[in-house]
Amino acid sequence: MLNIRKGLLAILLIVALLVGAGGVLLFQDLNKAGVVDVGNTVEITRAEYDDYQHLIDTFGKADSIRNYILDNYYIELDPEEITAGMYYGLFDAIGDPYSYYMNPSEYANFQISSTGSYSGVGITMSAHDSGYVVVQNLTEDAPAISSGQIKVGDYIYKVDGTEYSAKELDQCAAAVRGKAGTKVTITFLRDGQSFDVTLTRAKITTKTVKYSMIEGEDKIGYIKLSGFESASAADFAGALAWLKAMGAQSFVLDLRDNPGGLVSVCEHIADQLIGQGTLYYTEDHDGNREYSTLKAGRTDLKYVVLVNENSASCSEILAAGIQDNDEAELVGTVTYGKGIIQSSSQLTDGSAIKLTMWQYFSPAGKQIHKNGVSPNYIVELTPECYDDEGNLVKDLQLDKALELLR
Repeated sequence: MLNIRKGLLAILLIVALLVGAGGVLLFQDLNKAGVVDVGNTVEITRAEYDDYQHLIDTFGKADSIRNYILDNYYIELDPEEITAGMYYGLFDAIGDPYSYYMNPSEYANFQISSTGSYSGVGITMSAHDSGYVVVQNLTEDAPAISSGQIKVGDYIYKVDGTEYSAKELDQCAAAVRGKAGTKVTITFLRDGQSFDVTLTRAKITTKTVKYSMIEGEDKIGYIKLSGFESASAADFAGALAWLKAMGAQSFVLDLRDNPGGLVSVCEHIADQLIGQGTLYYTEDHDGNREYSTLKAGRTDLKYVVLVNENSASCSEILAAGIQDNDEAELVGTVTYGKGIIQSSSQLTDGSAIKLTMWQYFSPAGKQIHKNGVSPNYIVELTPECYDDEGNLVKDLQLDKALELLR
């Protein structure tokens, strides 16, 4: 929760009362503590007067413009909506799609827990530097992927006719979600062309960990990690145990198209893959650093990691930590480059703010944000790797990983 100092709150109340009553504010005996109401005169401390003057200097112009709009606009406006617009505008000025103001209903949608179970269409989305919301991943067997019309990398332009920008990511996600059985029409952009797709929402249960033994490879396993949700760490441990029981001596860890998730879950998975050491460190506005350290006890299986341009956030943290600790080699393409952390704080009226406050660095000090993580082996997937329906039929990245493990 965010708190306002009691002294400052008192000043705000006094200013509001006096402006409303048209009173005159006089300052006498500023050495006295607290606020004393003596009729038409109010006594405050010097510190409170300085706070009051700061408010006038900082927000007086904005308040005057707000009042001018409400008094002179050609139709009646909702004062609360105009005031809320000022809050949204503060974050618009930052130019960061991950930092924004949320009204109470928007924050309620934002709080939907990351359990991997919800009603929607199976699209994982993120804010893109282009200013659009981008499709980051498609859930297997969900309505979006079953339609055959949507691809990773498509931009989401509208939901049921309402436009959404990258700064409205959570609002866009909330609009796509809904009661199972209801329909939603999403307008996408691809190669500068727009197209509509109408989908029927369904109950989505995301399984973020999938595993198997690779066909034709007696001793090499495969783990696909598609997100970092509440159950992912335990599921990942189960996958490792299964591979060992099947006689695997090594495995491929596939982080391609993984948009990230919960940092705490990422740390638990990293504990299973990296020996004692540092996973990452963060740095704030003042240069203060905090380190995430791992305990000893990694798996004894050798592995190679696959990444691509859609591996983002926690998947980049994990990949960079693995690489810098010399635990495994990375194969694929440079990752997305989202290495910043937001903090969400609820205000007393139920609204909230989300603000980028730290950025991640790899153990070796490499900046992840906007740079991404560069694999040890750059392997591109060419158009010839896909069939006419867009299915991957020749996985050059996986082939390179198997070559390194054999």
